[in-house]
Amino acid sequence: MWTEKDNTLQRTFTFRNFTEAFTFMTEVAFAAEKLNHHPDWTNVWNRVSFRLNTHDAGGIVTGKDRELAREIDRIAEKYL
Repeated sequence: MWTEKDNTLQRTFTFRNFTEAFTFMTEVAFAAEKLNHHPDWTNVWNRVSFRLNTHDAGGIVTGKDRELAREIDRIAEKYL
């Protein structure tokens, strides 16, 4: 589940292996580009962590972040 903390939406996903995590990240990258809203994220082996907020709105959580979070969840369902 997404957690709202420190003016960000945060979530970490854990996959079976690096390849699965990287494939997920690739799909998220295409979705983010389509939405023109790009995440702050990290990847360590099979884990992908997100911190979403809208920089041009002063670094707060907006509808853009919630929309991207829903899309990320939809993509993750294929793998989890």
